[in-house]
Amino acid sequence: MENSYQYFNRDISWLSFNYRVLLEAEDDSLPVYERLNFISIYSSNLEEFYKIRVAEHKAVASGGFSDSMSKEDAHELIHTITKIVNSQMEDRIRIYDQKLIPALKDNNIIFYQSKSEVKPFHKEFIINYFREEIFPYLQPVPVSKDKVKTFLRDNRLYLSTRVINRETKEMEYFIIKLPYSKVPRFIELPKNNNYYYIMFMEDIIKANIGLMFPGYDVDCSYCCKISRDADIFVDDAKSTKVIVEQLKKKVRKRKIGAVSRFVYDRNMPKDFLEYLVQAYNINDDDLVPGDKHLNLDDLSHLPNPLKDKLSYNKPKNIMLSYLIDKNSMFRYIRKRDLLLHYPYHSFDHFIHFLYEAVHDQLTKEIMITQYRVAENSEVINTLIAAAQNGKNVTVFVELKARFDEENNLATAELMEKAGINIIYSIPGLKVHAKVALVLRYNNKKNRIKSYAYVSTGNFNEKTATIYSDSGLFTCNDSIVNDLHNLFRILKQDADNPIFKRLLVTRFNLMPELTKLIDHEIKEAKKGNEARIILKMNALQDPTMINELYRASSAGVKIDLIVRGICCLIPNQSYSKNIKITRIVDMFLEHARVWYFYNSGKEKIFLGSPDWMRRNLYRRIEVATPILDESLKSEMKDLLNIQLNDNRKACLVDENLENLFKRSDNGPIVRAQSDIYEYLREKAENYKKE
Repeated sequence: MENSYQYFNRDISWLSFNYRVLLEAEDDSLPVYERLNFISIYSSNLEEFYKIRVAEHKAVASGGFSDSMSKEDAHELIHTITKIVNSQMEDRIRIYDQKLIPALKDNNIIFYQSKSEVKPFHKEFIINYFREEIFPYLQPVPVSKDKVKTFLRDNRLYLSTRVINRETKEMEYFIIKLPYSKVPRFIELPKNNNYYYIMFMEDIIKANIGLMFPGYDVDCSYCCKISRDADIFVDDAKSTKVIVEQLKKKVRKRKIGAVSRFVYDRNMPKDFLEYLVQAYNINDDDLVPGDKHLNLDDLSHLPNPLKDKLSYNKPKNIMLSYLIDKNSMFRYIRKRDLLLHYPYHSFDHFIHFLYEAVHDQLTKEIMITQYRVAENSEVINTLIAAAQNGKNVTVFVELKARFDEENNLATAELMEKAGINIIYSIPGLKVHAKVALVLRYNNKKNRIKSYAYVSTGNFNEKTATIYSDSGLFTCNDSIVNDLHNLFRILKQDADNPIFKRLLVTRFNLMPELTKLIDHEIKEAKKGNEARIILKMNALQDPTMINELYRASSAGVKIDLIVRGICCLIPNQSYSKNIKITRIVDMFLEHARVWYFYNSGKEKIFLGSPDWMRRNLYRRIEVATPILDESLKSEMKDLLNIQLNDNRKACLVDENLENLFKRSDNGPIVRAQSDIYEYLREKAENYKKE
């Protein structure tokens, strides 16, 4: 049977997820600026996908080494990706042109989509704005496929222009970089008759482009851009010093990586496109037709003259009053475990937890992992304050966090100057665990009640407002000891640690998960209740998928709540008991939570790992059990709310289609809104007690 198991390709599965993001832009029930934001997210996601995944496949297609894919397989996959993306692009253009632009107009906002749409009363303003604000920063560069070589920067928007020399009557080509840093992408024009007007910077340039080419007739101009390979491979260096030096060099070279795609206005004439392709040595496989306006990830910055009226008023973070009195978090956690859910709960509670450690005289050591932190991070500032207050602070900094390498290096150097002990990346491994440890000692230097924190999300106050995550605070001695052992591993002070409660990749996580699944299989075969619920961002590892196929075949009821990549194929003979739910809404579902019925002695875990090969084999990841029965019940309630969602949840079928779980019968369930109300009511009830 095992040999007959099939899996979705991870990249094709990811494209299905990104298409689900795009579908939010089509939802007429959402405010129009929220829908525009989903266009932005879809575009940004796709950009990163080409920079990393497609770039990797193109390297293999060009003869690069891969232990999982042949050159021919890479070519075929690139072709399939191109076909899917082009199809999605048609939908993106339709949604944008036919739904969102008219929706803006319905709200008295005219968003000009071309120079031809400009009303007479705006023409003088546009000429003056171009002359005074834009023209000084423009520099047309000749494009010659034979004589002049120019370089297109990664993800920068260019205006390719064809002109006719009035003297020679010959066609000449120029490339103009749009002045990103000097001029806003979206220009607000003077209001007229209660209507607001907005225009793209590039359309203002097109309307006045003749002023740039005296002695020429402008034939046409079209936008284009290049995406470059942005992945960074750090050699398996034997020292962190070498890793740091490699990263510094390779981050600088990211902007000049190999071309992964060339996106152009699909209205560009064929001969114009061919000229650019030859001039910039673009491969045909790199060509991706786009709309006349590219880089629509910028739409997240589209001015909203009506302010909050057309945007989401996201619910206010819940502040738990019983946790914000002096030293109250420490006191509370000593009595019972604490489970917080961001962004429903305020991330300020975690900051407060650290502040308590800073000012607690018995706190001697603070240890924490850093994967992605905010710029000007309050977490980092608090850790610096702790070090200055005499605490022994240790921070493990993962330098290989993609696109955060420079920020992580900068914050690490800042912390090191403040006296914080910095442990850099482990050679050959990435540390993705989100954990913190506060160790307390009495006057006799004996350790007393200490605190552990295990989370599904990063210590980042910015993403904690938009990512949906959970974090557990506990004084449980076994978990505290396990976490201390983990930091000893990171410090390379421990060889064969034993973990009693925590599940840690490369040590006990996969064997323990297999045991839990095996137990459900045995119970199902006996005719007893057997149930698994797994919530994560991605499911790709064939070993663990096979375990789920095996469990389904035995009769175990399995619900997967997987936001992104899911390589498990449902509705097959070996997966008939498995359902895949995908939720896309106002917050990014980011938590990893695993539930096992376990013969009625339910076990629930939360932590950092997705079930991807990279997470399970090439990273240090941590998951913790939830031991408190009331918190178990709470987490079960949240999982069930998500499974009952009939507004923003989709079932993913065997064709990777997103099938909305809509129901006209019974109550409307929108998981994220309902979870907020559930937690708010729980907080209110606690006050009354």
